[in-house]
Amino acid sequence: MSGTPVSFDDHPPHGHPSNTGPSTQKSDKPSTASHAPDTKPDPTTTAPHTKLHAPDGKTGGPIEDAAQGKQSTTSAASASKLASLKAKVKNGLRQFQDFPEKGILFEDIMPLFASHALHTALIDAMELQIADAFQTQPGEKSEIDVIVGLESRGFLFGPALALRLGAGFVPVRKQGKLPGSCETVTYKKEYGEDSFQMQSDAFEKGQKVVIIDDIIATGGTAAAAGSLVRKIGGTLLGFVFLMELDFLKGRDKLDAPVFTLLSGQEESSAEDSGETLADKMPMGMTRESKEEAGRPVINAGGSAAEQKP
Repeated sequence: MSGTPVSFDDHPPHGHPSNTGPSTQKSDKPSTASHAPDTKPDPTTTAPHTKLHAPDGKTGGPIEDAAQGKQSTTSAASASKLASLKAKVKNGLRQFQDFPEKGILFEDIMPLFASHALHTALIDAMELQIADAFQTQPGEKSEIDVIVGLESRGFLFGPALALRLGAGFVPVRKQGKLPGSCETVTYKKEYGEDSFQMQSDAFEKGQKVVIIDDIIATGGTAAAAGSLVRKIGGTLLGFVFLMELDFLKGRDKLDAPVFTLLSGQEESSAEDSGETLADKMPMGMTRESKEEAGRPVINAGGSAAEQKP
């Protein structure tokens, strides 16, 4: 190859301090070392746009850089996720007409545990429900010390939920099922009494407790469990249920906040088919428990129970 090589001094690159003339190459473009035109901002000094950049100036960050904006975005995302999970859980339930006897519409939650995906969705949804109800952070240890699950379906998801929350799990059982010293609460049913028990040393006095169960119907068993928690000395934060039979108004018997993941069957479900509630009873309820719903509460773990050892 002939010819004299072009020296750096003879042909300085565009942007070099010695280059005072225009570029001799059409493809040359100003580098970031060059001064920006007067009509455009300098990209090396321009502050990040608060709506398009994160607080550190990087792209791809939150839509808003203020703490309040970030918090609201997170809350909206959690609400959207919870709504999606609720739909999955609801679609995973099955109904059986006339089980275990004629006139009963039984809601089967067992498919939620037969499927790994549905089981995960259930626990995720319950965790988000509790986070929203009691101001906890999903994935982090909450201030809830103990999850109390009612016999027997509360045992199915109570322990897994307690693990997520960094809490302990304590069962409430029918009388005679637990060893050692126990506290007992007796509550009235249509044809007699029933009793719940909890071990006396199940948790320490002052610990924060949330009671969970699958369904709230007439509210009597949940009220009895709440009374047990207080007898042992726990601080009852509230109740969380997978489903609620709204028209039975069971939450009216409870003296702590009530939160439910799903609303269950409504009274109109029987009326729409031309039946009465006596003909079509919801979610595994017996006729006895349906009649109980219409009676005043003589003792649902109240003062009369305190007199019984």
